[in-house]
Amino acid sequence: MKFLLVAINAKYIHSNPAVYSLRAYAGEQNREHIAIAEYTINQRTEEILAEIYARKPDVIGFSCYIWNWKIVQELLEEIPKLLPGVPIWLGGPEVTYDADKILTEYPQLQGIMVGEGEETFRELLEAYVAEKQAPGKYDIPKEHLMQIPGLCLPGGYTVSRRLTDLCALPFLYEELESFENRIIYYESSRGCPFRCSYCLSSIDKKVRFREIDMVEKELQFFLDRRVAQVKFIDRTFNCDHGHAMAIWNYIHEHDNGVTNFHFEIAAELLREDEMALLNSLRPGQVQLEIGVQTTNPQTLRAVHRASDPEELMGKVERIRSGNNIHCHLDLIAGLPYENYESFGQSFDAVYRMRPEQLQLGFLKVLKGSEMWERAQEYGLSYLATPPYEVLYTRWLSYDDVLRLKRIEEVVELYYNSNQFVNTLRFLENAFARPFQMYEELAKFYAKGGYFTNSPSRAYRYRVLLEFALQRDPERESIYRELLTYDMYLRENCKSRADFMTDLSHEDYREFSRCFYRWEEENRHFLPGYEAYDHRQLAKMTHLEPFRYPVWDPNKLQGFVKATPEETCRGYVLFDYSRRNPLNADVVTHVIDEEFV
Repeated sequence: MKFLLVAINAKYIHSNPAVYSLRAYAGEQNREHIAIAEYTINQRTEEILAEIYARKPDVIGFSCYIWNWKIVQELLEEIPKLLPGVPIWLGGPEVTYDADKILTEYPQLQGIMVGEGEETFRELLEAYVAEKQAPGKYDIPKEHLMQIPGLCLPGGYTVSRRLTDLCALPFLYEELESFENRIIYYESSRGCPFRCSYCLSSIDKKVRFREIDMVEKELQFFLDRRVAQVKFIDRTFNCDHGHAMAIWNYIHEHDNGVTNFHFEIAAELLREDEMALLNSLRPGQVQLEIGVQTTNPQTLRAVHRASDPEELMGKVERIRSGNNIHCHLDLIAGLPYENYESFGQSFDAVYRMRPEQLQLGFLKVLKGSEMWERAQEYGLSYLATPPYEVLYTRWLSYDDVLRLKRIEEVVELYYNSNQFVNTLRFLENAFARPFQMYEELAKFYAKGGYFTNSPSRAYRYRVLLEFALQRDPERESIYRELLTYDMYLRENCKSRADFMTDLSHEDYREFSRCFYRWEEENRHFLPGYEAYDHRQLAKMTHLEPFRYPVWDPNKLQGFVKATPEETCRGYVLFDYSRRNPLNADVVTHVIDEEFV
């Protein structure tokens, strides 16, 4: 008997811990009866259908989320045509709340596993193994299914399933071959103590933790194998001080110099000792994702978030001051009492915290959440199909949502790419506020017919230069040098962009020859290049002359009006063998023209 668990993920780099947890909890005695098939939403439905058919399962179970529900629905229509009589089960957050309604819409379904599924799946699987009636046919009498808690069946629900003891869950990753080049997800707690009205986690207030000794043993498994990243999926990782500190202390004491750990936290809960410990970690060892969502006090009260924006910003600033933590801050557009201008103010407040990533998201009105229940009260109109994203509210028109969508695109393209950091920081000074800069950049893209999905990085640099010169034409030469600096911070360009200065003049060529010969003799700036001569050094690194101190934002602000007559103020050496673990910028050295 083969029970095929099907996961359709958002991207190839993602994995689905739910189906692996179901398989692990079912036990070794049932392992031979379980198969896992993972796909992505970018694959054609016909391709997924053909592969499922080729697996010849006896029973099929789909893991359902807002991002894959449309594809699952399409498959539900077609699978019975190709695999008649094969029972189909669903599970996951997208089908848990209104499972009875879904069964009415899809009578071809056998049933739905509601809520946490580990124990439910094991009992269901064992029932199928025991109830085989004929070769290739598996059918469980309804009276037997009614004895399994946590199911929704045609005609009604079985009794509710108790919440899972996390310490009873086996470790998911007996081997890592299946997860090569993919994100490793790890769970040390379930549930959330907060009641944010837009989140399904608020429904289950009981937080359960995995024992620390088990967590430490499992984290060591990843550390020993030098896994690139472990992403904790705990809803609010630091809701328990002792639990968070124990794990952060462990990864600090057992750092392998490679593995990065991602945590979703509530910054307002951070204590002094937690912040001190975080600031002591290896640069790049930890990423923190922090849901700010809004700084509007009325909105915060409406969605049941008790955070004080000023306190939160202070704690984020404290974390950022260590220059060792990658910070990802989230905003949500479409919340109650937040209009376009109010959202812009929230954007400015979060932007000034200078996170490595600023996620501008849009409210998803999830079935079963308080926001869903109060949608009419708030004038919430949203998509009828997944991802149930907001269209407009009493405070935010659809036109405003579309404007914010365009701003989201340019923020993703320019800010979150971390490829234009110095240029953007200088350009901000030409606008009254950061939000205005991105608002105008979005309009510039729309009016000029530019493509936000262009694969060419040089294209994006040129467009940004055009935008800057439209707003601040007197400082053209500074913008050209800033863009040059930003571009070489990320890659050793094989060809010069058209906005860069010509390096064919003899002064540069002579200085470059002298510098690399000097470096070959002295080995001062480029540790690790001892095996290479001056010609190889020149190819493996880059030396760029600058007329303005683009590497120092404070000094650069003094150049109000740039003139082409400015002479070279120094050279920057770009070392591509070493990078900043927070933003991937290469290591640089400023070299005075008189140095060599």
